[in-house]
Amino acid sequence: MALFRQPQSSTELQDQVAQLYIETREDVYRYLLTLGVHPPKAQEAVQEVFLRLYTSLKKGEKIESLRGWVFRVAHNYGLKVRARQSSEEKFDPAFEARLASPAVNAERDLINREKMTRLNTAVEGLSEQQKRVLFLRMEGLRYPEIGAALGISASAVGEFLRRALLRLKKVRDE
Repeated sequence: MALFRQPQSSTELQDQVAQLYIETREDVYRYLLTLGVHPPKAQEAVQEVFLRLYTSLKKGEKIESLRGWVFRVAHNYGLKVRARQSSEEKFDPAFEARLASPAVNAERDLINREKMTRLNTAVEGLSEQQKRVLFLRMEGLRYPEIGAALGISASAVGEFLRRALLRLKKVRDE
């Protein structure tokens, strides 16, 4: 990610936020999906997060870790979106997958689905905090950035991550 410097003009600020958006939007989108936000709502949420970043920077707010700030805002906003969507029509990821890619090899698809089911079950068995730490780490955030996004210490991040990986390895080895 490029070094973020204090912009001299509104246009420079827009360009810098746009560049960060290009570099980070897919990571933020995937993280929102892991929180349980439906894909269309996650796309909207990503745009809202970067709009909030632009607004905060425009007001002169000092942000030490832009990536950490973006994920913290995405986390909090994603939880609000997820709570609102629970009253809406349920999203069926299997239906979307069928539309996206027709089955080519039924046996291979079945094996892959079984593996994914086991992995999903294992991930669902993790505590909420373990899942959040794991997903943020998968997005490339460092322990201090994860801690800042979730409001916990870097050592707590390490412990949650260690426990999560231990459980996932146990499922893999079964």
